[in-house]
Amino acid sequence: MDDKVLKKLVTDELEWEPSIDAADIGVTVENGIVRLVGHVANYAQKGAAEKAVKRVKGVRGYVEDLEIRLSAKAFTDEGLANAVANLLEWDVTIPKNVIKVKVENGVVTLSGDVNWAYQRQAAEQSIRRLQGIRGVVNAIMVKPQAQASDVKRRIEAALERQAEIEADKILVTVEGDKVKLDGKVRAWFERDIIERAAWAAPGVKSVDDRIMVSF
Repeated sequence: MDDKVLKKLVTDELEWEPSIDAADIGVTVENGIVRLVGHVANYAQKGAAEKAVKRVKGVRGYVEDLEIRLSAKAFTDEGLANAVANLLEWDVTIPKNVIKVKVENGVVTLSGDVNWAYQRQAAEQSIRRLQGIRGVVNAIMVKPQAQASDVKRRIEAALERQAEIEADKILVTVEGDKVKLDGKVRAWFERDIIERAAWAAPGVKSVDDRIMVSF
């Protein structure tokens, strides 16, 4: 797809997304790689912008250089830490008293051990919409629970259940608690579906996603 056409599609998608104020977001495209520059009002808008870009057909890669410019209201690190701790405590998908919270200059670092990757992801998702957050470092670790062969089987079975995915074009390699994905897909959102399937397997600590988007 022509870069000029892709730039317009991405710009239109950002303007269409109601949770984003796209007025201060600039878009450049080179060889199908989209770069966003400018600023947004909060961390949630930053994440929403990334999701909007990935929805657009023809995007081969994404670079994000968005700055978060908070309102004049003051947000102390101590206040943010308390808010984050409360949200994690109230989230029923996250085990209690296992995640530690550190906040420095508006950047939240989460640490601790959980049994499943979805719990690690849920902890980060829970706090993304908090006002005052400039960034999130997710250092939560997933405890190993299953044999590599079982993890591989579960991931491949999950891919076969997805109507959008041609599972026979995806190679899954598992070494201990690490998963490597290879192959080709037709759109970026398919790549995300496959990566989520890998993270959903028990005991997976890291996913090396080498899947290419080709048209």
